[in-house]
Amino acid sequence: MEQAAKWSKWLQRLAAGRKEKNKPVHPFWVIVHKEITDTVTSWRFLILVGIMLLTSIGSLYTAFSGIRSVDPSQDGLNSFLFLKLFTLSDGTMPNFITFISFLGPLLGIGLGFDAVNSERNKGTLSRIMSQPIHRDYIINAKFTAALIIIAILFFGLGFVTMGLGLFNIGIPPTPEEFLRLLAFLALSVFYVAFWLNLAILFSVRFRQPATSALSGIGVWLFFSVFYSMIINLIGNALAPSQTASTDEILGYAHTIQFLSRLSPSQLFSDATQTLLMPETRALGLITYEQAYGALPGPLPLGQSLLLVWPQLTGLIAATLICFAIAYVWFMRQEIRSR
Repeated sequence: MEQAAKWSKWLQRLAAGRKEKNKPVHPFWVIVHKEITDTVTSWRFLILVGIMLLTSIGSLYTAFSGIRSVDPSQDGLNSFLFLKLFTLSDGTMPNFITFISFLGPLLGIGLGFDAVNSERNKGTLSRIMSQPIHRDYIINAKFTAALIIIAILFFGLGFVTMGLGLFNIGIPPTPEEFLRLLAFLALSVFYVAFWLNLAILFSVRFRQPATSALSGIGVWLFFSVFYSMIINLIGNALAPSQTASTDEILGYAHTIQFLSRLSPSQLFSDATQTLLMPETRALGLITYEQAYGALPGPLPLGQSLLLVWPQLTGLIAATLICFAIAYVWFMRQEIRSR
């Protein structure tokens, strides 16, 4: 009943917006505004944000402890010290990027697992569709609203971390460090958007929110915990013999690497490692001939972006595939309440 009352209020605003000739309100943005308001005022969102803030504070504390142990004679102050706020750890707690990799999927699943099926179960979906609006406005608006919230949350969290780090270490980030951090935050938004779309897909496919939530968490657990075990088993089964040739060993390494990169978590890990650790010059197996003549040192930002371009493309492709399937299913489904 409470949800139905909210929708009535927003539909009245939608109708009022259509009547205002001087300030027309597009129905799509009315729905987006309504979704953002509902999400940021819900206890579920506040709990997820609270967990993210607590873990960020914990990772920042362990980063400060790790930076104090850095030896300036071996790791000069100009060697991307500011990026170490996001990558260093003293061993007591994981670093910032590990927390984002672990909790980011939960945030996406939490925002999208009941995006459609809860509206259908409460009967508000058919009530919305009784208005003269396109059906795809609904699923597009739900995705857009959740993506806006995720982007604001991650960029806000990143800037707060940078500000606290600036106060603590007293050294501002260089332009390249700042651009690398912006690229990392944008990559994090794409990564969470994949899990958000997967959750919306399950919310369209399954009628019960509990089923879609368990499905999303199951996929997240599979890629976070069990997938690496399966890769290890396959690696042991396909391991070449001691008398194998170099080509056979390289083929085995490329096969294992390809299987590992089918996981979105692995794609995110490879990309963040390259962006926040400029000394990373390659993400796969390199031969002695390829490494011969290479000078040790950090890569420029442009070269790092080229190195992670396949990972970024893979994450965007997976996100678009999930959204396309959810879109097609939603457009073909019967939305009248039973």
